[in-house]
Amino acid sequence: MPLTEPYDDHLPQEDPVALDGAVGNPDDNVVNDTSGASDQTATGDGPAAEPEPTLPEPVRQRIVTLTAAVLPTLPTDEVPVPLRRVAKFAPNRRARLGAPVIAAQLTADPLFRQRVTARVLSDAGDLGAAVVEGTAPAAADPVEVAALAYLARPRGWRELIDASGAAVRAEADSAVVAELVREAEQRATRAEHDRAVARVEAEKLRDELARVREELGQLREESRQVARTLRETQARERKATELLATERGRAARASADVDAELRRARARLAEAEAAAGVARASAKEARSVDDARLWLLLETIGQAAVGLRRELALDPVDKLPADFVADAFAEQPGTAPPGPAARARDTDDPARLDQLLALPRAHLVVDGYNVTKRGFGEMSLEQQRKRLITGLGGIAAQTGDEVTVVFDGAERMHGLPPAPRGVRVLFSRKGETADELIRRLVRAEPAGRPVVVVSSDREVADGVRRHGAYPLGADSLLRRLARS
Repeated sequence: MPLTEPYDDHLPQEDPVALDGAVGNPDDNVVNDTSGASDQTATGDGPAAEPEPTLPEPVRQRIVTLTAAVLPTLPTDEVPVPLRRVAKFAPNRRARLGAPVIAAQLTADPLFRQRVTARVLSDAGDLGAAVVEGTAPAAADPVEVAALAYLARPRGWRELIDASGAAVRAEADSAVVAELVREAEQRATRAEHDRAVARVEAEKLRDELARVREELGQLREESRQVARTLRETQARERKATELLATERGRAARASADVDAELRRARARLAEAEAAAGVARASAKEARSVDDARLWLLLETIGQAAVGLRRELALDPVDKLPADFVADAFAEQPGTAPPGPAARARDTDDPARLDQLLALPRAHLVVDGYNVTKRGFGEMSLEQQRKRLITGLGGIAAQTGDEVTVVFDGAERMHGLPPAPRGVRVLFSRKGETADELIRRLVRAEPAGRPVVVVSSDREVADGVRRHGAYPLGADSLLRRLARS
């Protein structure tokens, strides 16, 4: 599109010959024209400048946006000094922060405005050409037309701005009216919704009223029934009061009879207590005689035992039968001396272990690994042996009994801690099991001595029972150790 110099009624009219002979950049013509304008302005010639029109806010913003977009394309010497810094701003900040300065320069500097207009009209295309000719397409945006008219200022540009302002105001009024209509529609919708809700609530209230009336009728009927029941209850209460008075008289007479019987019983109790005192005195005297007889018997038995020990010339021994078994460890087991098998008892009662250990000179024989693997098998063998031996040391210290613990082993373990006082630790030799060693220990004991064997092995229990020992399960010893 050929660039046509826009008409500006703020600039002095130029010689048509000069405009027709101008060739090259339109800005050169603007520069030449500015010199004449400057001369006329300086000398006071030319028509008086009209005041700037009042621009609608959308038009003003569009003018600033167009000018801000053109600023970076102008040569630096063609950009007014106040706008050179604005031209370096980012596009989104240029129109926002430089709006006041851009508007002031467009009003005060017609030459700058014409330079901007030339580039804006070039970018606007057909719409810019139509605005320069003083016409505006009917379908064009009135804001865009007013902005181009303000910058190009063709003949009748003020009318174009006024028409644009009227269109903007009409559009704003239409928007306000549309908003009012929308709000009215919303209020109507809310009112219709409120009416619908009110109708639903009214239906609910009518249903609730009907239900309340029905409940009121039921309550009235229940009230009449309660009143009738109350009258019947009051009648029964009067009868019960009369019966209570009668029963109170009977109770008073019965209480008097009971008091008399109680006095008689107390008298009989005093007589019985006196008789019991006499009986206790007689029993105490009889018990004294029995105690004297029992003491004399025990003393006789003790003196007989002392005399028998002196007659047999028995000296105190340093070794027990189990020690002889341990010394003769390599020998084959012999036959057991005959003894009363009646003393063997098969029981797993935990309390039985305490009873047997309370017997005088009892000997406790423990199947070591049978007990440890049942009680704390998650430990290593060394820890199992150490824990069992330590617990047996406590039992030996509490009871004073002889304690022997037997473990399976081809040879004696090395590095064992010293056994506690009163505890004997034995390991079966190669070719012999702990069960066989336990039976040898039982057979070595004299007949009549209480020997307690702790093992859950059925063969061990049956074997020692035949030799007169008391077999007990491993659980009885584990519970005894846990209690300790």
